[in-house]
Amino acid sequence: MQSIRLSAGGAPLLGEPPPIEFANTTFAIRGRLREGLDTTGHLAAWLRDMRTRLAVALTDDDLDGLTGDDLAAAHDLRTTIRAVADAIVHGRAPDAGAVAALNGHARRAPRWRELSYDAEPGTGEPRIEVRSHARPVAAALSALAEEAAELFAGPARPELRICPGPNCVLYFLRGNTRREWCTPDCGNRARAARHYSKTRRPR
Repeated sequence: MQSIRLSAGGAPLLGEPPPIEFANTTFAIRGRLREGLDTTGHLAAWLRDMRTRLAVALTDDDLDGLTGDDLAAAHDLRTTIRAVADAIVHGRAPDAGAVAALNGHARRAPRWRELSYDAEPGTGEPRIEVRSHARPVAAALSALAEEAAELFAGPARPELRICPGPNCVLYFLRGNTRREWCTPDCGNRARAARHYSKTRRPR
């Protein structure tokens, strides 16, 4: 099997909950939409960069075994998450098909939690490990779908925003009530664009 090159996909990481970070792997640069998960290498790189924040542990070997089917499933899950998020931020009920698709992704790889020790029980540090009969990457994507469902139905739902910056397509949780933009840089660009527009108006 050919090893996957863990290249940088270029998708921004903003410190948002993992499902929002995943939705933001579609982003815009200078008004042009970009694909942050263009290849299996990009998906592997994103999962590697996010793995300390994911519900399912992923090793380098897991990422090396990533397939085109995994990439297709990731794209479909992202489209679904963005469709539900778009409805929420615009005050609409999500399309029933998008909800069904999200739930389908969540059901794809059932998981359970087990107590585990680094050494013999009683001598090492205990920890909880998430187990699944599915391949780890499939389980990680399924867990992302489950986490998205919890976010969309949970107390953070009213805080979900899409950035109002010029041509920006990134989502974020407002949290701080004064936060308006996905990043300060996006806010600065928006203010600069407004200023430029005002100075260009005929007097």
